[in-house]
Amino acid sequence: MNKQIRFITQAAVIAALYVVLTFMANAFGLANHAIQVRISEALTILPVFTPAAIPGLFVGCLISNIVTGCALLDVVFGSLATLIGALGTYALKKYRYAAPLPPILANTIIIPFVLKYVYELGDTIPFFMLTVGIGEVISCGILGIILMKAIEKSSKNIFAL
Repeated sequence: MNKQIRFITQAAVIAALYVVLTFMANAFGLANHAIQVRISEALTILPVFTPAAIPGLFVGCLISNIVTGCALLDVVFGSLATLIGALGTYALKKYRYAAPLPPILANTIIIPFVLKYVYELGDTIPFFMLTVGIGEVISCGILGIILMKAIEKSSKNIFAL
């Protein structure tokens, strides 16, 4: 199979998985607001295995934020936070256990400002950093590492370019 087609296909599948998992989390009230445990954020570990995950995660987050009714600035900055996190994860792919740190940090720094100034929620930026950070540690750190360990042995077959 053509490498470019495989890259686009992998990115599209990752984007679709991100959207589906966000919808699942959203159904339980976990995908948006101050405390966010987006199960889909576990996928931010995938740039360790394939660069196709970078656009896949960005597009998946963008679509998820649009279809779940996020405000325009949330769509923009939330998606950029995921893109920054994915790029950082890819940069740390040799240090697998540190790979969840970029999406955790990007979201913990960016999303509290979105919650405070876009949605005009009454709590403070440090409070939102705490709540978003906890959600990201659960999603990216714990679930991401579990996902990484689950696919590690077969990753060359799954993500061959």
